Amino acid sequence: MYKLSQIPEEYKKKLITAEQAAALVKDGDRVSYGLGCAAPYDIDIEIGKRAKELHGVEIVATTVVKDEPYAAYLNSDSNEQIRFATAHMNGFERKMSKDGRCWFIPILFNELPKYWENIDKLIIQVHPMDQWGNFNLGPQASDLRGLIRAAKTIILEVNQNMPKALGYETELNLCDVDYVVEGSNHPMPQIPNRAGTPVDDKIADYIIPMIEDGSTLQLGIGGIPSAVGRKLAESDVKDLSGHTEMLVDSYVDLYEAGKITGNKNRDKGKIIYAFAGGTQRLYDFINDNQIVFNAPVSYVNNVGVVASIDKFISINGCIDLDLYGQVNAETAGYQQISGTGGQLDFAQGAFASNGGKSFICVHSTRKFKDGHVESLIKPTLPAGTVITTPRSAVHYIVTEYGTALLKGKSTWERAEALINIAHPDFREELIKDAEKMGIWTKTSKISM
Repeated sequence: MYKLSQIPEEYKKKLITAEQAAALVKDGDRVSYGLGCAAPYDIDIEIGKRAKELHGVEIVATTVVKDEPYAAYLNSDSNEQIRFATAHMNGFERKMSKDGRCWFIPILFNELPKYWENIDKLIIQVHPMDQWGNFNLGPQASDLRGLIRAAKTIILEVNQNMPKALGYETELNLCDVDYVVEGSNHPMPQIPNRAGTPVDDKIADYIIPMIEDGSTLQLGIGGIPSAVGRKLAESDVKDLSGHTEMLVDSYVDLYEAGKITGNKNRDKGKIIYAFAGGTQRLYDFINDNQIVFNAPVSYVNNVGVVASIDKFISINGCIDLDLYGQVNAETAGYQQISGTGGQLDFAQGAFASNGGKSFICVHSTRKFKDGHVESLIKPTLPAGTVITTPRSAVHYIVTEYGTALLKGKSTWERAEALINIAHPDFREELIKDAEKMGIWTKTSKISM
């Protein structure tokens, strides 16, 4: 730790340009761009300019919230130059994956800080340094401590627009930093609020009556969680709290509507989150706000921590599921679409909570551009599909046709419950498939 009087001079010594920072990346380096809004802009652009002269560089990231593809990808031609890996696919990473340039890192999000090792360069955006020599990491404490521990060299890109996120392990002192770049202050990446569809609203209508006063909410991203947040803000439900992997705009809606009091039995008064992504309104809400509390994902997603919070409500989406109750929230066949994230963490934690409930939501069908319609409740999951939440961990499944309670149910009872909330056009076909699978027979229902 530096003497307070040394900080201005030491800052100047470590100050370099984005071009100089990019020049520090060497052949064979493993480079991390962090997660959330931490991914660099200016240094990435400069790495992109060098891309064709590099060899064997790997860039890794986690759940990046970014409004444009990496320059390092756009300006490189092959994996021999730069290859990429991520623990959660976003839109441009899916494109990189289709190009054979990006690989997925399977994780349990709560464990992620322990996974990282052999990071040659950690390059992340941060909030400007304060008078005490501390840089705020912004609203993505999540697994950054694991990356900081694993990194041989730490390079910070300072962004005046990065919100100051209060919380635990959200600061990094100048003495622990190798280089500092004063960036061009790129605006924070925006995730627009997607308006819920009528189907999203129907699904939310089934969930709202099952949320009690005094509940603590974990809302995922997407139309259904957004619809739940909006309808809760308009409902009579009160005295809510927040504890979530990803902080999204729905929590601002609920707070402004007076629904969030924070009177939960743990971390009272705080909305706890691991990382954030949304509109500028969300980032303004986070900035220097004691109400929202950023913390490592090893705490936020810890099953024991979640279980210790009474009336914990977890609401997430999925891509499809089968009649056994196995849930896929990350792949379309062999293609990785998103990631495991914390769905399993919160499904287990919420069920173990006193009065808690876990909901996994899905539209009953998907319509393709050619007009073809398929059921998203399937007899069995297609080849290559990854199971995100195993059947033993699923509590409630919700579609626009109702709610299916799966905990404690036999394979026949599960099949029946899921067929009852499938689209009516597919129910008879699902029954025939269940009969072939041996989980729907004339003798399945036995009077006791």
